Amino acid sequence: MIVFHDPADVPAGFGPSVIAIGKFDGVHAGHRALIERARVDAAPTGAAVVAVTFDRNPLRTLRPEICPDDLVGATQKLQLLEEAGVDATLMLRFDSELAGIPAAEFVERFLVQALGARTVLVGRDFRFGRGGAGDPQLLADMGATLGFRVDAVDDIRSIDSERRVSSTWIRELLSAGEVEAAGRLLGRPHAVWGEVVHGLKRGRELGFPTANLSQELEGYVPADGIYAGWLIDEGERLRPGTRYPAAISVGTNPTFDDVPQRQVEAYVLDETDLDLYGHRVEVQFTARIRGMVAFDGIDALKVQMADDVSRVRTSLS
Repeated sequence: MIVFHDPADVPAGFGPSVIAIGKFDGVHAGHRALIERARVDAAPTGAAVVAVTFDRNPLRTLRPEICPDDLVGATQKLQLLEEAGVDATLMLRFDSELAGIPAAEFVERFLVQALGARTVLVGRDFRFGRGGAGDPQLLADMGATLGFRVDAVDDIRSIDSERRVSSTWIRELLSAGEVEAAGRLLGRPHAVWGEVVHGLKRGRELGFPTANLSQELEGYVPADGIYAGWLIDEGERLRPGTRYPAAISVGTNPTFDDVPQRQVEAYVLDETDLDLYGHRVEVQFTARIRGMVAFDGIDALKVQMADDVSRVRTSLS
């Protein structure tokens, strides 16, 4: 997948393209439906499938006091868009300058001149341009003049509840530790991504050495607790990696009460000498084993950890 960060990066003559526009936070089932629609539209003519998105939630610039935490970071978003079948992504830095561009100018400069838009797909509640003045109707009106078609795609809704699949709903589930339900809406296990750093090495002392992720990790961290999942080792650079079954801890180690910030750490099952320091890893959450509690002494904690690992092994088998 080709990645552009500014319309000036797009080579002359790029296109024609079928463009899907959105925040794509989480690249969940609703987002993938939009991308799949773009792929179908592009197939007859061989047009490029292009995602236009942002490096952060626009609210982080416009209304930071109400901006929620992102489900995925920029690196994760690009990986997920590529896996969804996007040919190119224009990932724009959403700052005050971009927020101030009038809607009509955005359409002409970004979609038509840079990307050669032939079809533009958006959600029905899509808004863009200075003051949110742009909407699907404005896109359609401009498309009639500038030579592109607009498709406003309906929301994807849960069969069970009829609730709209959204990043907000997924955050609610993750905040409650319901990673399995969140995974169903995402269409894959929820994950965080970051660099393995040195910790207190307490897990090694207890017989369960863990890979501790840096506080600068990408992705929404679920509720405190113990989880079953997978660790994908991408090495020192981003690349396809090795996948390991893992028991994952999220929290502040309440038994010892000496970790000031929540941390994510993963014990790779049956591995005691795996050196992951400095490696980029993805940690995927597939099931919650239990909540986080403080234990009365190290012996009780070790017994519980052994039971956690056994339950993780069963969950992943």
